[in-house]
Amino acid sequence: MAEQHTILLVGESNVGKTHYGAQFLKRLIVKTGALQMRGAPTNLEAFTTALGCLTEGKATDHTPASSYVESIWPIQDDSGRSADLVWPDYGGEQVRNLVTERRIPPTWRARVMEAQDWVILIRLHSLRSEEDLFSRPLQSFAEVATQDESAAFEPSDQARTIELLQMLLYLGQFSFDRPLHKPRLTILLSCWDELKTAELPADLLAARLPMLWAFVRSNWSSPSVLGLSALEKALSKTDPDAEYAIRGPEEFGYVILPDGKRSNDITLPIGRLMGEAG
Repeated sequence: MAEQHTILLVGESNVGKTHYGAQFLKRLIVKTGALQMRGAPTNLEAFTTALGCLTEGKATDHTPASSYVESIWPIQDDSGRSADLVWPDYGGEQVRNLVTERRIPPTWRARVMEAQDWVILIRLHSLRSEEDLFSRPLQSFAEVATQDESAAFEPSDQARTIELLQMLLYLGQFSFDRPLHKPRLTILLSCWDELKTAELPADLLAARLPMLWAFVRSNWSSPSVLGLSALEKALSKTDPDAEYAIRGPEEFGYVILPDGKRSNDITLPIGRLMGEAG
């Protein structure tokens, strides 16, 4: 029996989790990547719906906020390593609520405790660019507070992501005596095509979210940062893209590896983790 390789896939709304899952599944089915199916997957409804939309050249709807479904994909790589990949699909609002409500539901609690790998999807293009305590003098915040004492405080997107990681680390009861080797951490900078950059993924993350990158480097021994474009270009939910419909969604999408090289095999982020297992 294969090892169950469980991944905690974390991403807020509109970062492309479902599109990535659907494109990943398509690659497994048509056997065009380093990973392949070795058996029948389960619980595919959310991903087959998304695949149907992509096959027509259209984007899929966002996953409902209350939804949490886990799909199990029996996979193997070119070296014969096999695993049961547990891939979740859920409404991204749940991730934001973990921080705002300071409460982790049982489904998330179990996944945090079981996961060998954490994969965080971040869409840099959609993050708010407001400055926070770490980039502005304290006096400037005092001035703002004086002007509008009734304004509700809301942490920056960067600070909220750090707080989320802190909550997950606390829940998993991980020791901070030394940087973590497990769970391994991979950060995928999603919708890479809209960033229009030639920078290395880690350098871009360090430049855009320096506080987050400092936190990650302090707590993990070898975090990985990759760029991901699951669709390769923006799609409409209503107007079909003729090229997508003709060529098929499996012909689109790519990843940018840590060294800056581009690969059309979007299964590589998971394949790398399988190769590093054990």
